[in-house]
Amino acid sequence: MAAAAASSSMAAATNLIPRIPTRTGIARCSALPYLPPRLSTPSFPISLKPFSESRKSFLLQTRASSSDESSSVDANELLTDLKEKWDAVENKSTVLVYGGGAVVAVWLSSIIVGAINSVPLLPKIFELVGLGYTGWFVYRYLLFKSSRKELAEDIEEIKKKVTGTEY
Repeated sequence: MAAAAASSSMAAATNLIPRIPTRTGIARCSALPYLPPRLSTPSFPISLKPFSESRKSFLLQTRASSSDESSSVDANELLTDLKEKWDAVENKSTVLVYGGGAVVAVWLSSIIVGAINSVPLLPKIFELVGLGYTGWFVYRYLLFKSSRKELAEDIEEIKKKVTGTEY
């Protein structure tokens, strides 16, 4: 009785597996159906030669505009500028304490975000909150021309406060 049940379930299982016709002499690793070979002639009359030539000229223009010499000069200027500013700082220990505090704050925030991410529903709720805030920001500051000008003015004001040019 058990043998009859096993043979009938095995026959049902073999009927569920779709049989794919295979070609002889070709080893295949997947169960994907056979696709016919590509035609040697293109099926569309449009030539891609002008497109490829325009793309080559675009790439040549891009490569011609970049130069390695200017980037190394900028790096040297940046390093000398940073060295001058570091020498001008009076309380170097305070700057180092603030820098270390910033590194610790980033590390702690990474741990907190990891802990919040492990709670099942909170990441999705935060995604919804972020999406809502992004929509509000776009509506408030980016959608209309007058609000874009207001945003630009606010950014310039913050830049002046950070750099210390505003008294």
